Amino acid sequence: MTATASSIIKIIAYQILITLAVSVGFTLTLNVVYGKFAFLGGLIGVIPNAYLGIRLIRSFKLEAKKFINSFYANESIKLFITAVLFFLVFKMPDMKLLPLLTCYVSTLSVFWFALLMR
Repeated sequence: MTATASSIIKIIAYQILITLAVSVGFTLTLNVVYGKFAFLGGLIGVIPNAYLGIRLIRSFKLEAKKFINSFYANESIKLFITAVLFFLVFKMPDMKLLPLLTCYVSTLSVFWFALLMR
């Protein structure tokens, strides 16, 4: 496993940990409904990133031009998956926006901390 693949796996693992921590925090401080929507917000952050991470790891062997083309195509698919997941969650009854977005943004913040740790 390359160092880059290892970094991708660590980022996804940290995003899962953040999702669980924020979800449990909302559940314990407010209630299970808020925890559920926090968890869904975390999944909206993790699932598309895991998809892109897996696709990137598989693309490392490609030549540069094919890798870049693959990256852009997979990033577009990742954004589409994110939009679909948000759409599905927004259709749920009694949707709680605060925990949803709090956990979503928390999972994305893992990228910022990953850059600081390098």
